[in-house]
Amino acid sequence: MTKKKLSRLSEAILEMAEDQHRVGIMDDADYRKITIRHLGPQAPTTAKRISAKRIRAIREEANLSQAAFARYLNLTPGYISQLERGIKQPKGPALALLNVIRRKGLEVVL
Repeated sequence: MTKKKLSRLSEAILEMAEDQHRVGIMDDADYRKITIRHLGPQAPTTAKRISAKRIRAIREEANLSQAAFARYLNLTPGYISQLERGIKQPKGPALALLNVIRRKGLEVVL
């Protein structure tokens, strides 16, 4: 696969967006929108995949049952169980929320 050649304007826009995101002027959603628009599939991913073991460890570190953890995340206990057993992989908002909790702790959703 060949890498997409960016115009000077696109490079300048991406550089400005990266700088604004780094200093906190631009939020994650806007930064992601700009990078996807200009980089396409080569855009960096914002949410890392989380293993079933790591999801369980996050919950256990918070000393919560699956039902209590599900309530904090606005998910069902059955879905949490499936995530922890590796039957399902978190996607979309659930993955983003789990990544935030993994990085900053459960306190961000309390």
